[in-house]
Amino acid sequence: MPSPTRGEGTTTIALTCEAPRLAARHDGARSPFMSNFMSHYAVPVAIGAVACVLVLGLINMMRGGSPNTSQKLMRMRVLLQFVAIVVIMATIWAMGR
Repeated sequence: MPSPTRGEGTTTIALTCEAPRLAARHDGARSPFMSNFMSHYAVPVAIGAVACVLVLGLINMMRGGSPNTSQKLMRMRVLLQFVAIVVIMATIWAMGR
């Protein structure tokens, strides 16, 4: 950039750099389709899967079933609880809250 000569005023150039904003709705949700899908379908399915495995484990225990089956059901329940927590946290993130 050439330096200004005598008698000329200096010109300042303001550069602004803005981060791109997420396309948010008026209620703050990041993606209406994603948040609706996750909150209405994914979260209930995840919680329902945990409940089903829990009930199966209780039934097996009350009947005096195989300890190996109880152990497998308990491991499956813990795994499904982890998945349910991840799905719930992703839903909260997608809703923008």
